Amino acid sequence: MDLMRTLADHSIRRALSFAGLGVVTLMLALSFDLALAFRTGGNLLGLICLGLLWLAWRTPSRNLRRSELWSLLLVHATALARSLPAEQAQRMMAETLRQRLVWHAEPIGALALFLWVLAMILTLAGR
Repeated sequence: MDLMRTLADHSIRRALSFAGLGVVTLMLALSFDLALAFRTGGNLLGLICLGLLWLAWRTPSRNLRRSELWSLLLVHATALARSLPAEQAQRMMAETLRQRLVWHAEPIGALALFLWVLAMILTLAGR
């Protein structure tokens, strides 16, 4: 179970690192206006948070044997992946992935809120 959690984290963080790179790049492009950059970053992080929560909600109904988590399990834990019955593997992967997606969405939502507040403070201070 710990290995599955670690592999789920690896898969989620890989996707989030690419999304974060896009957010930071856009914020740097808008750095001529800090309030706009922070507001845009907060909006994009809010969308990422909603996307993670939507994926977590959808996870139990998806066939996870066609997911990156299953591929990682086949590479790193072949004996475990092949020994589990399909129903049990699906249930364990769905529960682990759902839990880890929600766990990752919480700090991203907090960071989005922080950027929105910072943008609001900068906007009010500029008047």
